[in-house]
Amino acid sequence: MSKGEFMKELAAREWPACPVETTLSLIGSKWKVLILRDLAAGPLRFGELQRSIGHVSQKVLTSQLRSMEADGLVHREVYAEVPPRVEYSLTELGQSLAPVIDALKEWGLNFKKHLG
Repeated sequence: MSKGEFMKELAAREWPACPVETTLSLIGSKWKVLILRDLAAGPLRFGELQRSIGHVSQKVLTSQLRSMEADGLVHREVYAEVPPRVEYSLTELGQSLAPVIDALKEWGLNFKKHLG
């Protein structure tokens, strides 16, 4: 499927009227935000991503990655090697969320400063 076809498919979905709700529907889980955070540094294999996130089950991580791939945020690259190698990376759309993740990080840092 071409990028244009994929974007038409995304546009055809029924999205919430509120833009904040739309964003939260795409990245609203704890795991998705952490996936975005860790893939922002570059492509990672599944095991590397699981270790970097910590405390996420294989089942949940797989589910979140599939959802993010379907939403056009994550790209899954399978290399024809023995054993097969799979890498995950952010798409251009996924990379465009970097300012959102940065804002969450900055807010968290400021919150922690206020605590102590």
